[in-house]
Amino acid sequence: MGMPKFLHIFNQKLTSQTTEDIRENLVTNNVNAPKNGLRKNFWGLLQRLSGKKIDGGSRTEEEEKVYSWLYALAQSNKDLVYEYVRSTERGLSFREAERRLKETGPNIPIHYSFPKWWHLLWNALFHPFNIILIVLSVISYITSDEPNGCIMLVLVFISVSLRFYQEYSSSKAAMKLSEFVRCPVKVQRCAGRTVQTELVVQVDQRDVVPGDIIIFEPGDLFPGDVRLLNSKNLVVSQSSLTGEFGTTEKTADTREDPSTPLLDLKNICFMGTSVVSGIGTGLVVSTGSKTYMSTMFSTTRKLKQPDDFERGIRHISYILIGIILIVATIIILIDYYTSKDPSKSILFGISVASALTPQMLPLIINTSLAKGALSMARDRCIVKSLTAIRDMGSMDIICIDKTGTLTKNIAIMINYFDSWGAPKEKVLRHAFFNAFFKTQQNNPLDDAIMAYVYTNGFKFQPSEWSKIDEIPFDFTRRRVSVILETRRNEKSKSNYFHDRLVITKGALEEVIKVCSFIEHVDSGDIMAFSSEEYQRISNMAEELSGDGLRLLGVAVKRLGMVTNRRSMVYDENIESGMVFLGFITFFDPPKDSAKQALWQLAEKGVKAKVLTGDTLSLAIRICNEVGIRTNHVTTGPELELLDSDSFHENVKRATVLAKLTPTQKLRVVQSLQTEGNHIVGFLGDGVNDSLALDAANVGISVDSGASIAKDFSDIILLEKDLNVLVAGVEQGRLTFGNTMKYIRISVIANLGSIVSILIATSFFGFEPLTPKQLLIQNFLYNLGQIAIPWDKMEDDYVKIPQRWSLRGLAMFTMWNGPVCSLCDLGTLLFICFYYKNNSLVSYSFVHSALFVEGLLMQTLIIHLIRTEKIPFIQEVASWPVTCSTVLISAVGIGILYTPVGRVIGLVSLPLSYFGFLVVLFLGYFTVGQIVKRAYILVYKKWL
Repeated sequence: MGMPKFLHIFNQKLTSQTTEDIRENLVTNNVNAPKNGLRKNFWGLLQRLSGKKIDGGSRTEEEEKVYSWLYALAQSNKDLVYEYVRSTERGLSFREAERRLKETGPNIPIHYSFPKWWHLLWNALFHPFNIILIVLSVISYITSDEPNGCIMLVLVFISVSLRFYQEYSSSKAAMKLSEFVRCPVKVQRCAGRTVQTELVVQVDQRDVVPGDIIIFEPGDLFPGDVRLLNSKNLVVSQSSLTGEFGTTEKTADTREDPSTPLLDLKNICFMGTSVVSGIGTGLVVSTGSKTYMSTMFSTTRKLKQPDDFERGIRHISYILIGIILIVATIIILIDYYTSKDPSKSILFGISVASALTPQMLPLIINTSLAKGALSMARDRCIVKSLTAIRDMGSMDIICIDKTGTLTKNIAIMINYFDSWGAPKEKVLRHAFFNAFFKTQQNNPLDDAIMAYVYTNGFKFQPSEWSKIDEIPFDFTRRRVSVILETRRNEKSKSNYFHDRLVITKGALEEVIKVCSFIEHVDSGDIMAFSSEEYQRISNMAEELSGDGLRLLGVAVKRLGMVTNRRSMVYDENIESGMVFLGFITFFDPPKDSAKQALWQLAEKGVKAKVLTGDTLSLAIRICNEVGIRTNHVTTGPELELLDSDSFHENVKRATVLAKLTPTQKLRVVQSLQTEGNHIVGFLGDGVNDSLALDAANVGISVDSGASIAKDFSDIILLEKDLNVLVAGVEQGRLTFGNTMKYIRISVIANLGSIVSILIATSFFGFEPLTPKQLLIQNFLYNLGQIAIPWDKMEDDYVKIPQRWSLRGLAMFTMWNGPVCSLCDLGTLLFICFYYKNNSLVSYSFVHSALFVEGLLMQTLIIHLIRTEKIPFIQEVASWPVTCSTVLISAVGIGILYTPVGRVIGLVSLPLSYFGFLVVLFLGYFTVGQIVKRAYILVYKKWL
């Protein structure tokens, strides 16, 4: 059958075309290329703007390019693929790879890129509260009140500038911290001017270019779209693209059909997918923004929904804006009724609306999160998602893996036993050969076996054997096999194991599954593996596991001498009918710091659940040593037999869940979230943890973890230490608490001011403050609140998880809001009755008095709200908050005696009024403390 038309075009123009030209030709000559692209893109834009979902069958032009490119490579043989990407079977030279890196840019997919400065500026500007101020400013200019409009624009400018500065600084810090996280990729490069030599080097994923040949193994993340060259038992997870958590087999030795769906192509692996099992090599054909994931990732990958806090902030923002607009309208009508001046009434209403708008809400939230991220960075934590810091404060369950988290993850080989529990060198010898000859991903247990052999003087002479083939480890079989052939010509007289044989090593249960025979302890004869033998070995293994030891089974199978030296093609049946030899024992000691860290987490209301793939007995032993209760335990096989209700109940009660598959870890996390209404954190570092990491509210990985685990995590620890989590929980609760302080203070102060303004306007018939005075007062108040993220929290607050509650906020406001309004009303009554015969009293005097009282009230309220104790006596705020209070109060009073005060209509006040303010605020704090104690008595908490 002839070569497709577009492939003939390639052969004719290959010498002068770049990879980009080839892609363009593929699209141009593809009969399935989209027509009317402009019209389609315009219609798609309208759909996006209207919030409608775009039809998944309508691909964009960029997607069509990627589809055509990958299909052409999938249908081509390897030699032609090398030509398409201008590479060779030896790989690229270092100079050529450097040139291509400059040409294509760093291999950074879209979801790894940090926001540009103009994107941050746009987000900072277009916040609902800023939009309100801008609209009010425009109205002010239309009504010829330029100073008022200018002041509001200044407020917007300062708010936007501060938020932009904080987010830009945080983004730069995150970019700098991300440099610590490296994703190394094994790449084959060629070197030499005269004689080309292949070298396998490790480069960062960002330095991989089209044409590179990569070598991959379990746990690796594909650094780009890859055309497979060689593969062995390759199984890949494509959940990052499909949203489904299954796996798919891949093979290099195939030519695909054009009708095959893209994600079902057997010889193509996609950027962002991961190797579950198997090994192989592949040719990188696309990187960065040219990959399939980069064009599809934004619409296919599961995005975490906004948490309770984000939804609550959105709701309270809309409620406040609605209340402010309604009140402003009412005040305009009331003021117009009394003054009959529509222009003046509109200006006053606009000023009230702008003064009651909490402009600093987005700034305080983002400042708190950015500060938390930088604080966690000092504790060697890389925060990929700022909202994860807040979720850390709300987290009440942490799911952790046992190995490396509770233990030191140092495999120390202890002993070797035959099937009768006696030390037998044959078991150690075959385990050593398996560890020595296997070539897949390094395993600490293999290193421990070889270290034990070498340090104890055993001489097993591996040089007398050569490896014929290998069946790599995967998470389903949980074992690895090597096929060896002896180099000796004579036959061994001491053993029946000679010539060509298979040595299998892995999880004891999985090794026993493939064994049909066992060696007699005395005679050495081969006997059938009976149920009695199985029970005896299981009891012995259970006893050893109960002592905190990890077991690996060892089995062997003779294949017989063959004259053909070529590698044999083995199927799944090769691991069957084997002879069980015995097992190797290892010890992974608990971490000294684990027990203390778990105790501190429990003190803070965070319960620990151990989710592990290891045996239940081993998990129980380790958990007992580190202080985790093991009254309720379960295993993956037991969970599989339960109905839905029983499953959720068992997950809720169990503290140790052993022998879990990756999917079962995912189901456990989802059960705790949905049925238990918990905020769940998950700490894991392996490929088998990636599904749970993605589903958890806070996914936590480590720098040494698998690439896909780091990809799905929100926080990356540079040290796998639970004490770092304790610090993270404290920082999260500190961030959450300071944010809630501002929200509660703003809601109480604003609603209290609304009531006060309505009373003053309705009953006293005059404006309590002029528009300029309202804006200046609000400006000074907001400046004082910037210090809130640097405040401290009480010890009792950080001891329990914190959750957002809109109902709790409403109740808090109803209890504390009227206290502020009573103070404002008391000030009005004092002025009216105490100074009624004073000739100095005028509108300017009243405005000045209310200006000072309102500013001091809004500035001092933080000290009452921030603690459930008596402010200034039992609890004092942090020095930034205290300094801010003193400074803003001094400026607010001092402005009365400056030219600025005279410009905005303020006058000096007598000492008698300041004496009244002292009494007023003493009364305010007294009444506020009484209300606080009553509130705590009813609701059992304060903030």
